[in-house]
Amino acid sequence: MTISALNTLLERRHSCRAFRPDPVPKAQIEQILSSASCVPSWCNAQPWNVTITSGEATDRFRHALQNEAQTGTPAPDLPFPTSYTGVYQDRRRACGWALYQAVGVERGDRTASARQMTENFALFGAPHCAIISSPSELGPYGALDCGGFITAFTLAAQALGIATIPQAAVAAYSPFLRQYFQIPDDRLILCAISFGYADTDHPANAFRTDRAPLGDIVEWHG
Repeated sequence: MTISALNTLLERRHSCRAFRPDPVPKAQIEQILSSASCVPSWCNAQPWNVTITSGEATDRFRHALQNEAQTGTPAPDLPFPTSYTGVYQDRRRACGWALYQAVGVERGDRTASARQMTENFALFGAPHCAIISSPSELGPYGALDCGGFITAFTLAAQALGIATIPQAAVAAYSPFLRQYFQIPDDRLILCAISFGYADTDHPANAFRTDRAPLGDIVEWHG
């Protein structure tokens, strides 16, 4: 592995918002999980737990989740951001407008933007979904360790030509997820990762976000 090869992998990974229905072979899913499990964690606790759906199980979950999003009330285990201000708001808006422009949503069309938002609960058509949880006793540091696992999962998938999108929106319905998948009460549900093969012809996959220059994110001392 060279830094150039790593950078190529990082740059090619993106959040996929439209998938083909073709399933990923189980052996490749196991490869992704094995690779992601190599990330560091505090005291080597390895707090991540993964619930994965495939085939008809994904379709049943997709339909149940869509119904919950229409009728239920969001109640995430981890509090969502209270606001986005300054440069963080700018980056968030730039990402949102790039998506809307790609799929033909006009500025100010709240109906169309809301419809695009609901694609989260259809899992963007992905054939698989992974629910990531962490022991509640480990608090934010367990969640931090799982963040590394999520990143490694998406990169390992990319290395195999498999597209991903980590989704906080799904975790907004944690009580539903806990009941649906019988996830114990002593685990925090952090996010979902929908994954499969990208529909490269879909307009939602036609844009890429940029990254802040080092000068915006680094303070050097010495």
